Amino acid sequence: MNAALALGDDALVLAQRLGEWAGNAPVLEEDVALTNIALDLLGQARTLLSLTGDEDELAFRREAHEFRNVQLVEQPNGDFADTIARQLYFSVYQELLYGALAEGGSELAPLAGKAVKEVAYHRDHAEQWTLRLGDGTEESHRRMQRALGTLWRFTGELFEPLEGLAVELPALHAPWRERIAGVLGRATLEIPEGADRTAWSAGAGRQGVHTEPFGRMLAEMQYLHRAHPGASW
Repeated sequence: MNAALALGDDALVLAQRLGEWAGNAPVLEEDVALTNIALDLLGQARTLLSLTGDEDELAFRREAHEFRNVQLVEQPNGDFADTIARQLYFSVYQELLYGALAEGGSELAPLAGKAVKEVAYHRDHAEQWTLRLGDGTEESHRRMQRALGTLWRFTGELFEPLEGLAVELPALHAPWRERIAGVLGRATLEIPEGADRTAWSAGAGRQGVHTEPFGRMLAEMQYLHRAHPGASW
């Protein structure tokens, strides 16, 4: 599997999901923040996909089974707690991954060196909201704990080996879990029950098997391009 394609699909799909908050976020500040994170991810996606082929063709002309993103990033936004839990899990992973890639000599090192700075902000944003929701009201705590439990089963796929990547993804599991546990502890939240690695559902997004919400998201993302093929500004 092409590692740049897989990582590019991760960034592209999550950018689309976060973009859905534009005009719908709880407060104006979050509308801007989530849109900026989406744009950072879109920039990463463009660079990664361009290493594989034509970025527009890859984004707008492939069928669902041809995408190689992990299932975590395609999960619906849900309420704000779901979005924050998804972002916390993924941005901590991305920060570790890009940090390791930036120190290597692969073709992805230049991208990683720039992106790791962006992802540090993404992680900090998710971390601050996790603290605010977890250690906030009884209702915000309940919703955040529920979101963490709902999305945990999709995290195992992040650490499955990815052929052609100059980083051993399984080796990132221990530091990822340690960082997640540290954030949750400060937020008066808990690692989801039964969360030892053997209980994870690894998912199959890397093999082109996606969850039901992905098809609807993809149809919306690709509609304009498919409706007007070859159009230009």
